[in-house]
Amino acid sequence: MDMWQVMPAYDSYEEARREFEWDLPESYNPARDLCRKHDSDSVALRYDPDGDSETTEQFTFGDIDRRSDRLASGLADLGVEAGDRVGVVVPQRPENPITHLANWKLGAVSVPLTVLFGPDALQYRLEDSEAVAVVIDPSVRDDIEAIRDDCPHLEHVIELDDSAEQRSADSRAATPRDEGNAESFESVLDRGETGINIHDSIPETESAVMYTSGSTGPPKGVVHSHALWLGRAAAAYNYFDRGLEDATLFTPADWAWGAALGGTLFAAWHHGCTIVGWPRDSFEPAEVFACLDRHDVTHTFMPPTALRLLQSVENPAGRYDLSLEAIASAGEPMTADILEWGESTLPDVSINEFYGQTELNLCVANSGDWFETRPESMGKPLPGYEARVLDPETHKPVDTGEVGELAVKPDDRRVFFDEYLGLPGKTAAKQTAEGWFLTDDLVERDEDGYLWFVSRADDVILTKGYRVGPMEVESAILDHPMVEQVGVVGVPDETTGEAIKAAVQPVETPDDPDELRAEIRDLVRENLAAYEYPDQIEFVDELPTTSTGKIRRKSLRD
Repeated sequence: MDMWQVMPAYDSYEEARREFEWDLPESYNPARDLCRKHDSDSVALRYDPDGDSETTEQFTFGDIDRRSDRLASGLADLGVEAGDRVGVVVPQRPENPITHLANWKLGAVSVPLTVLFGPDALQYRLEDSEAVAVVIDPSVRDDIEAIRDDCPHLEHVIELDDSAEQRSADSRAATPRDEGNAESFESVLDRGETGINIHDSIPETESAVMYTSGSTGPPKGVVHSHALWLGRAAAAYNYFDRGLEDATLFTPADWAWGAALGGTLFAAWHHGCTIVGWPRDSFEPAEVFACLDRHDVTHTFMPPTALRLLQSVENPAGRYDLSLEAIASAGEPMTADILEWGESTLPDVSINEFYGQTELNLCVANSGDWFETRPESMGKPLPGYEARVLDPETHKPVDTGEVGELAVKPDDRRVFFDEYLGLPGKTAAKQTAEGWFLTDDLVERDEDGYLWFVSRADDVILTKGYRVGPMEVESAILDHPMVEQVGVVGVPDETTGEAIKAAVQPVETPDDPDELRAEIRDLVRENLAAYEYPDQIEFVDELPTTSTGKIRRKSLRD
């Protein structure tokens, strides 16, 4: 059996580190790996739109294969070609992975985007990636229409339908849209055919453009090849304790994010597992436990913020019939209270933290049955990766126990990103001459090889499980006519990890400060994402700056 169907089993972490190799296949297309290689009658997706087992729809790998065939053929009929980029602004609905698979069957490149983005955020990413088409959820229709004229490459907007009949795997019905310029998703499917040939590709073929949070400037488009999905599937196999046989996976995180899309959804499909799709507007802890119960979820990815919120539910093991075996967590440092809660409340469930970046895959993790999980540590490098702690200035290794910048090197370069889109200088700066990729994260390594997170060198804010770039929030706030200058930082918060704090220098002293605060928050919510609005807004006479005029963020945190 191909090693990429079932990862090799090792008796120990040391053996895996010593013997594992990235033996990537010569030809590779994720559409074949994630879908077509499996038993067509096996359940790939349980779609639970209403939180009710009676309305849950099941999609087999055969259903997903046929539907993505039709979409690929329909996109080709619209003129989408190999190498073109296609945006995907869809929540946890079947059409999300179907669109990605269709893109790759056609040879097109996916641009995953979240429905939480407002018009400014969507416009920047669609324009920067030069997307020729975008598949959207109806919830973002107005935003897309508002920005469409500012995206000159965008030729086709394809909108999902809301009816259950249209969502069903076997429906051929099409509902043409007369209003606006959007085309019906089902009408595009209706143009297509099944049984198409998958685009001939290799691990190095361009696969996706995934955007960073824009911590030190505008968000950067991170170009990945198809090898990305193999790297994420291998990581998931490890941080889920190598127990993915006959597993059912779920995450509350948006499928636009790398750990949710590649490290959960597509990792499940690579290993032939079932994923649960459950689109929600908010995180309700009791409802999440009910979902885990309803679908017999065995493995789940939950950011630390979500795990803290779950602690509000009393006696979940007694109230719900849980099948959980492992919880993976990432997005912000996991504190000791989460592990203590897990040990007392879910004693038979592993909780494993992992670490990665949009650019560098998922490369460090805890794995409970391989080595002891140490509270608040990041864990150890996964098989297939080397990690060093370097002096940020000289890039020379520092001594054990000293703080330095985490640098990572993959045994196979292809499982990391290819480039920052249109930014060759920044691409080159990400890697040292010796091939070590720099993370901008400060860590220390102890005598047993565990890595411990210290701080972020790039000021990115980790809040509610999301990475938020302060400059993007600052740009949105500056659109308010009453704002002269602004600095945004993250400050500690017991529930969300970090809260977003904005220090605002107004044009003039506001007559009603609370009203101005509300207007600023609404402005950010409307133009960026709901989780990016500032929790705290402080009005100041003047912002602290360096000698070169840059905002001194450290002073804003004090």
